[in-house]
Amino acid sequence: MKKQLLLGDEAIAQAAIDAGLSGVYSYPGTPSTEITEYIQSSSLARERKIVSRWCSNEKTAVETALGMSYAGKRVISCMKHVGLNVAADAFMNTAMSGVNGGMIIVSADDPSMHSSQNEQDNRVYGNFALLPVFEPSNQQEAYDMVYEGFELSERWGYPILLRITTRMAHSRSGVQTREVQPQNPMHIDSNEPSRYILLPVNARRRYKALLAKQDEFRMASENSTYNRLFLEHRAPLGIVACGIAFNYLQENYPDGFKHPVLKISQYPLPKKQLMQLADSCEAILVLEDGFPVVEEQLKGYLGLGLNVRGRLDGSLPRDGELTPDNVRKALGMEVVSPFSAPAILVNRPPALCAGCGHRDVYQALNDVLKEYPGAQVFSDIGCYTLGALPPFRAIHSCIDMGASITMAKGAAEAGVFPSIAVIGDSTFTHSGMTGLLDCVNANANVLIIISDNETTGMTGGQDSAATGRIHAICQGIGVEPGHLHGIVPLKKNYEEMKAIIRKEIDYPGVSVIVPCRECIQTHARKVKLNRR
Repeated sequence: MKKQLLLGDEAIAQAAIDAGLSGVYSYPGTPSTEITEYIQSSSLARERKIVSRWCSNEKTAVETALGMSYAGKRVISCMKHVGLNVAADAFMNTAMSGVNGGMIIVSADDPSMHSSQNEQDNRVYGNFALLPVFEPSNQQEAYDMVYEGFELSERWGYPILLRITTRMAHSRSGVQTREVQPQNPMHIDSNEPSRYILLPVNARRRYKALLAKQDEFRMASENSTYNRLFLEHRAPLGIVACGIAFNYLQENYPDGFKHPVLKISQYPLPKKQLMQLADSCEAILVLEDGFPVVEEQLKGYLGLGLNVRGRLDGSLPRDGELTPDNVRKALGMEVVSPFSAPAILVNRPPALCAGCGHRDVYQALNDVLKEYPGAQVFSDIGCYTLGALPPFRAIHSCIDMGASITMAKGAAEAGVFPSIAVIGDSTFTHSGMTGLLDCVNANANVLIIISDNETTGMTGGQDSAATGRIHAICQGIGVEPGHLHGIVPLKKNYEEMKAIIRKEIDYPGVSVIVPCRECIQTHARKVKLNRR
């Protein structure tokens, strides 16, 4: 046992290793990526032969994790908040089947959308699936929740959802680690083998079993050390502080609270403590980073006509991440910031790296599309989304993983010409392949550009499932070989690239162009590593 200075993500990873982890399955996504990377770089994890894999997408990651749990091993699956949308089918049905070995699913939410398309709060998914949810208020709690969570998951027979936010994931604190536990031996549960066969007759029984567990989950929350009630001070206003919001509250009361306070870091909501808090005050202010999940529940949960304040009534902003300052303002305290930005400072939006192959792709595409005034370019999630910004302004959409191809197909079938999709290699194998199959089956009049930088570049250069396989995948799906092209996006190939784009726009069917050049950042890292 020792104390380490760890990011929230690193605390989660270290706790999983120490608790007897056998496998981690993930898809990279900020702010969750460092959890899996930490395990991959850990000498202890290598010594213990912990399996660590980047999967094609979050759904395959959760399903693979469930397979390891089925065999009795402890496993964790990590993703950013929108990744749980992709994994939702597996996640919801894992709540029905239950688990054998301990299983923790980490959702790293991103309030204020620092690097995301939305700021959804995945505590909603926990309520939806009727599963226990843990939400740490600091890095030590993140470590403890994971370390203890595997044992709880095995005792209950269900997965646990661990919800963190960007500030928790990417801030550091001292963490006291615990004794390293042995890994579980492989063992198949023979008590109820049919529970993994979710035919209606079994699923109905499993759903009743899940409902019967709800009182146990609630009692666990009421008895949890992570949920604490502070009633030392009487005041008209009581405060519920969820997860990291408790830290922000403490920052504003360094000498101790002046209100009755309930800290919540384990769900479902601890009804007993909520009733005690309600009896001690006239109104409740709910501090939570994300959606008004607890606030909405409290308005109907207690049935007492209690005055509940928070994000819904404007006491706190409805959007964006919680901060110590807006907590202070909600408490009626003066907000004085020692920091102010000089008026001369202007925003510096992100840009594609100098030397990035995506630059040459967009420049060639823009040049050709000057000849086609009705052109629409549907893009996707990745570094290349920066093509929306100056100097390129080359794309017209970016919705979710894989939507470029399917939106291009729908637009083409509505009469848009030319209808072009731009997608990256990792995103293509994550969610683009099925859209390409739809295009081939319909012989849609689309041009699909799979801009291949041989890595998952946006999240730091993790392995891409597509590397070296894109042409074979496209051919297997049914793209005609004569309309499947590869090219290296360099200035010397510029005219050739434009000629291929022009030719395939004019072809009335499915065309795929794969400009392939290694990411400049991963290439630089490889050069540095070779020098060492």
